[in-house]
Amino acid sequence: MFLYLLLNIGSVSIPFLYSFEKKMRFIKHWKQVFTSLTIVATVFIIWDVIFTTNGVWGFNPDYHLNILFFGMPMEEWMFFFCIPYASIFIHYALAYFKPTLLLSKKMTRFITFLFMLILLPLVFLNIEKDYTFVNSIFLLFILLMGAIYGIKHLQRFYISFLVILVPFFIVNGVLTGTGLEEPVVWYNNTKNLGIRLATIPVEDIGYAFTLIFSNILLIEKFKKN
Repeated sequence: MFLYLLLNIGSVSIPFLYSFEKKMRFIKHWKQVFTSLTIVATVFIIWDVIFTTNGVWGFNPDYHLNILFFGMPMEEWMFFFCIPYASIFIHYALAYFKPTLLLSKKMTRFITFLFMLILLPLVFLNIEKDYTFVNSIFLLFILLMGAIYGIKHLQRFYISFLVILVPFFIVNGVLTGTGLEEPVVWYNNTKNLGIRLATIPVEDIGYAFTLIFSNILLIEKFKKN
């Protein structure tokens, strides 16, 4: 019954504690980070509520507390703060301790426009598949914003995202049923491509990219201000 809660707490606890590390002092950016988290979480929670209401996905009550808001468990609301915070911390920790670990601008632009070209047919060929369609549009939008306003952030993020995918596959794997009799979060396969990486819908990778990189773009904007 506490599994989803434990996954949230376990994911954020170590990054949060290390945010006070004396050299990096990630906590000094708490205002920009939590403002960004709140803005991005608001958008994703609205999306989440709509999809939950329409049966695109749902939650197994055996694995979460019986505290619901707009039909979603408390843990799902926590997800949009805990998981992005942990992921953002990984990105900025790599930036601090490995400052030269980044792609060239030319390679970054090439990768970005290649992904956008791949996503365009996904949008037009899957209008009836709600998750694939909406997820692809969001990802296209954030890649476009990155190409216009944040190439220098994408230079590092493409690398850090590969690192972030390691804990992502562990946590999201459990959420989607790896090692469990039933998933914590279930998906209606008529609303997605039906392609799974182990138990994880392939769309979840794009979802994670959009969720995390949106935060990074906002954090960097707030830092300038």
